Formats: sequence, structure tokens, C-alpha cells
Amino acid sequence: MFVLIMAYIWWLRFRYPYAWVPMLLLMFVAHVCHRETPSKLGFKWSHPAHALARLSGLLVLVALALLILGMGFRSIRTVPLQGALLSFLTYCLWGLFQQYILNAYFVNRLSDFLPGHLHAIPLFAAALFSLAHLPNWFLMLATAAGGYVCARIYLRYRNLYFLGMAHGVVGFLLYLVVPDTISHHLSVGPKWFSM
Repeated sequence: MFVLIMAYIWWLRFRYPYAWVPMLLLMFVAHVCHRETPSKLGFKWSHPAHALARLSGLLVLVALALLILGMGFRSIRTVPLQGALLSFLTYCLWGLFQQYILNAYFVNRLSDFLPGHLHAIPLFAAALFSLAHLPNWFLMLATAAGGYVCARIYLRYRNLYFLGMAHGVVGFLLYLVVPDTISHHLSVGPKWFSM
């Protein structure tokens, strides 16, 4: 599946833009074969309020740190409010989709492949997540760290909704505060070279 994702990023999406559909169907088939329900995959909100409050507090700290860095470096881009809100909501949906692939698919498959090695699963997941963002060195670093943290949170709480929202918040703030000279407009694959 990882090879197919890389082939899509680097080649298929330009020639066959809907090639992601059969790939997603293959993931669903894997879930059916492993008898994974939506709840088991992490599509649920049923967690203790104190756990989500703690995670939300951490997310607020990360968001504040990014905004303070942006203000300190005077790198916050000007975005119209309506465009910013639409971009943020879109990025939360995109974040949920990426967290589904990272965690509900890859972390679960790595858990099957590496039983008893719970500490290694987030490392492998983070490495795959980072490699999927080649050659954007900035995103590779961000996704290695973020992928590791998200995989650990997923293994403990199995809450894709929170992870998708967190991904959206951090991703949008990275877009907002990191100049394109560093982030290459968050592009990956061949698009990175045209930025």
C-alpha cells in the first residue's frame, strides 16, 4: 500500500487522478478482512473528558508556540478571514483523511506485523509518514515528529476525530506562519520542484 501511495504522489495523480479510489477500496478490504469496525478504527468520541482536555491543552500550546514564532519572525501571511476559515475547515477534513491512512491503516497493519513491539510501531509509522512527504525536507521533519506523536496518541486513545482536528490546526498554522521559501507551499512529490 505504501508503494502505491508513493506511486500516486509521484506519477499516478498526474495521469490517473482518480487512482486513489481503488487504493482506498483496498484499505477498506483490509479492514473487512481484519474485522475492524469504524469504532475500532477510531471513528468515535467516547473517551474520558479529562483525556481529551489534556490532549486539547497540548494542542493549544503547540498552536500558541507556532503563532508566537510567526509573530517573532514576522512571517504570518495575510489571509482574508473567509478564505482562512474555508482553508482551515478543508485542512481539518484533509487531516482526518491523512490520520485515517497513517493510523487506522498503517499503525493497525504495523501492529499486526510487530505484535509485542508497541514502542516500535510509532517509529515505523512516523518514518512512512515522513517518506510520503518527499522531497519537502521541512514537511518531512514536521511529519516525522507529528506522525510519531499522533501514532502514540492513536495507540492510547484511538480517536481519529481529535487527531484529524489537531492535524488541521497544526497544518493550517504551518501554512500561515512558515514562509513558502521554507515550506514550498506545503508541496510534496514533483510539485515541490515547481515551487
